[in-house]
Amino acid sequence: MSSFLKIFGWPTVLAILSLIGLVGALVGDGPWDWLSWLCLGFPLAVLGWVLKTRRS
Repeated sequence: MSSFLKIFGWPTVLAILSLIGLVGALVGDGPWDWLSWLCLGFPLAVLGWVLKTRRS
């Protein structure tokens, strides 16, 4: 695995998911709302997991 992917892999995935979530929230209702909630909630879940594992 290249060093670029080791450093920027997860931040890139989280940024893309955040962008999809924000665009989905602006585009429509119904399924788009679910998509935006999932995409915007995933980075927060990762942040909570990282904070929990770092403290213990």
